[in-house]
Amino acid sequence: MKKRSSADIDQAVVNVWKRELGQLSTRNFAHRFAASEDLVSRLEIHKKLEKHDGCVNTLSFNAGGDILVSGSDDLRVILWDWETGRVKLSFNSGHPNNVFQANFMPFSDDRTIITYLAHLTFPGVPNSGVTYVAKRFGKLKFWKGGEVKTILLGKHEESQVHKLAIEPGSAHIFYSCGEDGVVQHFDLRTRSATELFTCLCVDDLKGYRSYVPLNAIAIDPRNPNLFAVGGMDKFAQLYDIRKYKWDGSSDFGQPACYFCPQHLIGNEDTGITGLSFSDQSELLVSYGDEFIYLFTQSMGLRNPPFPSSSFMVSMGSDTSKVEPGSIASSSSMDLDGKNAPRVYMGHRNCETVKGVSFFGPRCEYVTSGSDCGRIFIWKKRGGELIRVMEADKDVVNCTEPHPHTMALASSGIEYDIKIWTPKAIERATLPTNIGQVCLFHSVCIEIHILKNLLVAFDLMAWLDPVIYEIR
Repeated sequence: MKKRSSADIDQAVVNVWKRELGQLSTRNFAHRFAASEDLVSRLEIHKKLEKHDGCVNTLSFNAGGDILVSGSDDLRVILWDWETGRVKLSFNSGHPNNVFQANFMPFSDDRTIITYLAHLTFPGVPNSGVTYVAKRFGKLKFWKGGEVKTILLGKHEESQVHKLAIEPGSAHIFYSCGEDGVVQHFDLRTRSATELFTCLCVDDLKGYRSYVPLNAIAIDPRNPNLFAVGGMDKFAQLYDIRKYKWDGSSDFGQPACYFCPQHLIGNEDTGITGLSFSDQSELLVSYGDEFIYLFTQSMGLRNPPFPSSSFMVSMGSDTSKVEPGSIASSSSMDLDGKNAPRVYMGHRNCETVKGVSFFGPRCEYVTSGSDCGRIFIWKKRGGELIRVMEADKDVVNCTEPHPHTMALASSGIEYDIKIWTPKAIERATLPTNIGQVCLFHSVCIEIHILKNLLVAFDLMAWLDPVIYEIR
């Protein structure tokens, strides 16, 4: 375990002294303390929330931070008092398939929750791929004896929906995106959905499709008119809702700008799994089979950036040799020029659709799950990996930061939810071989999946010698 350095102690004393002299406001003092790297190094499991009977696909805190809502493959939505681990309310979502999203609507007294499910095609199963709003009536204080009513709002036809985006400061507006490439706008006052556009590919070199199957959508908290979408394409596309004509008289399919690391332009083998905006309007983009990048608004490309030799920028090192799951300095990925996005490496994002989040009172850190069953936390500035935590036997998909404190909720393939708080007595150290561990874990998962498939097709006699050799 790493002891607290004398420099950290000296800085803490200086901050207290500045606060007492009025040179540092109480608010800034609290933020500096809450964002301390020392707290990140002391995160450990506070509670395991165990009531779901399936993988937990979505986590979200309410605005007050005292309630956590979760959705699962078991079709249930559960509201938790996460500090004590008690269930405040558990109800059937009304969905016929896995619940992929469950979010509190702002300014609803925590009585309105939006849920979305994954679409699975089954003959005779109605309402696949639909959005529900669940409203709870009764005494909120006790969460007992109330009625849960679900209302159908809309659907994405034959399409999985991985993400919703709620307009900051609005009790009525949210957006959805699906693997059908469609982005929809919802208003709870009208209980109707407006199809805004179908996200089109910028440069589909292989000619597979004209639209982008979407995995993620995020709204800029500083300017809620702007939202970004990303999916099975290397470009994150930013749109301005003010350009939409509600009478349908204009074509709203043209993005305001595009975001993509220049070395990925022309790459058809990667796509976006997660997006997140910081409170400074920075855009965080997580790529499958690649890394996480941080863009400022100035890095946006205004015109469709088709691949050409001008985009094949000379790199400081050969990035084709840097594999996901390896640890490298962020400087090795810098492009020639000042507009290179910050890069965060070390995790693996190949098996599932993973989100990505900012962490800390002023978005001082970046956090993501990994195929190796761990949570990764980086410094936003500099991209340094500072913490790796074992959180799942298989894969971590969700990392949800608390809105006010240095607490974190996580979930993955296991059926529980883990709550992390900075209560450890000793500071954790960073593993030195995390890259090799992540790679080996992912290979084991792929072998396990292959073995199950061969069992299903009665071909295990062929695989047994191979598995034996690997073991």
